[in-house]
Amino acid sequence: MEVNEKCDVYSFGVLALEVIMGKHPGDLISSLSSSSSSSSSSTSTTQGIFLKDVLDQRLPPPRNQVAEQVVVVVKLAFACLHTTPLSRPTMQQVTTILSKQRPTLQNQFYTITLGQLFDINCSSS
Repeated sequence: MEVNEKCDVYSFGVLALEVIMGKHPGDLISSLSSSSSSSSSSTSTTQGIFLKDVLDQRLPPPRNQVAEQVVVVVKLAFACLHTTPLSRPTMQQVTTILSKQRPTLQNQFYTITLGQLFDINCSSS
């Protein structure tokens, strides 16, 4: 295994999900990795799982701006976990995305599924 920036960004994705979930996201990452061989399959795997259901249940549900930031972090974490290292964002891109001001959520937080956040092209939304 070659250690490089793409490994660092992958580790960031794992850590970000671990903080959001309150536990190691191993099972979630495994299901994403195993189904990423076909993009429609990865979307269907995550489509039925609501974001609210993978959040750390020991904490109160996020609201307002915190909910918006949770969505951004999870979407970014998924991009960092892309199975193809060259398709992952750089840490510079991660920093830029995290520092941007965002509009309010289009969807109600409780109706957002992981499939809606699983964006292979890590847009700056």
